[in-house]
Amino acid sequence: MPLVDMRDMLNHAYHNNYAVGGFGLINLDFLEAIVTAAEHCRSPVILNLVESHFEHFDFGLIMPAVEHAARNATVPVAIHSDHGTSHASAVRAINLGCNSVMMDASLESFPVNITQTRHVADMAHACGAAVEGELGYVGGGEGENAAKYPGEGVYTAAEEAKAYVERTGVDCLAVSIGTVHGRQRGRTKLDFGRLKRINDMLGIPLVLHGGSGLTEEQYHKLILNGIAKINCYTELSDIAARTIRSNLQPDTGKGYIETMLGVRDSLREQIKLCMHLWGSAGRAAEILVQCRPWQPVEHVIIYNTEGVSTQQVEAMIAQGHKSLSVIPGVRRVFAGWAIAEPARYRFCWLVQLAHANVIENYHTHPEYRTFTKQCFQPITHDKISISFVANQPAVIPDMAGSASAISSRIIYNGGNSL
Repeated sequence: MPLVDMRDMLNHAYHNNYAVGGFGLINLDFLEAIVTAAEHCRSPVILNLVESHFEHFDFGLIMPAVEHAARNATVPVAIHSDHGTSHASAVRAINLGCNSVMMDASLESFPVNITQTRHVADMAHACGAAVEGELGYVGGGEGENAAKYPGEGVYTAAEEAKAYVERTGVDCLAVSIGTVHGRQRGRTKLDFGRLKRINDMLGIPLVLHGGSGLTEEQYHKLILNGIAKINCYTELSDIAARTIRSNLQPDTGKGYIETMLGVRDSLREQIKLCMHLWGSAGRAAEILVQCRPWQPVEHVIIYNTEGVSTQQVEAMIAQGHKSLSVIPGVRRVFAGWAIAEPARYRFCWLVQLAHANVIENYHTHPEYRTFTKQCFQPITHDKISISFVANQPAVIPDMAGSASAISSRIIYNGGNSL
């Protein structure tokens, strides 16, 4: 259960006056430091994967490790795709395992921002995922992350924010009130009056981008005025870089492992400091009780065919992979043949859906309808279709009489549908 719905997590933070850290990660050192810090502090945490960083690592390659770490954590975790720039990137993030996405159209005009964000929100909500929007623009300051956010910042207007939230349906809103991406230039002057007006008008969790390098007093006032998620990457990046530079002084021909020694520990200490500073430390138990778990659904179809050749079955399966894999919320498509002959059923599909909400979207999607009508139904018969979701383990006797655990329950019976 530690992978939880980010909406529940942020709503709890918002109503209890603390903020959850959205910590940017770029490799396993960052991932392990974030999760172990959260476990040490007994804090909820958000794993932030920033789209602009994907040129430095393979998003699809790192996501299995991120999801594994989240599901095996002992504290509540959410996985967030940050600063997504398109509907397609949001679909990919959800299909890879993120349970929250951000649509960043903040550089677009107000009407275009609304249209693009609404399009993503409708899709993501149909998949059960949370959605973050941004209104106003948080520009870049100094440091490696700043170049990705060119130009001066544009502050968020409270009246526009209200209309934006109502028209897009976002679950939380990133606001611009004076911070910058990257390093802050001296002491940052924040517009707390503007933030209070926005919070009073919206009443939903607010997000602070450019959360590195502020003072304890500033963080406290931000949280009291609605900030429930604080993004942090630059501070972590600088700490990791300083540790590496220190390891190289003097350069005595150290290898990669020696050069990276201490990076994870340094990151973990800073993250722990943030969790205590932002008030999330010690909140894990109550979050685990009050947040909905984020659980994938396994959709199982077993079937036979009649009057067709092996080549026709293979062609149908190939088309199924192509058609079903692009549906939002479809995480994995597996098609199999029975090993033993004769078998009651010769073929199967295993389709993993990101969340129970995806079931309806899956069965009504044009790609699904076209494939089943034109390719699957004409050549198949004697079909059984059932969906399962993980549950709390229950102990039952196995065939040998000993105790074993099952951890699934049926949530949907699709009859003869795929």
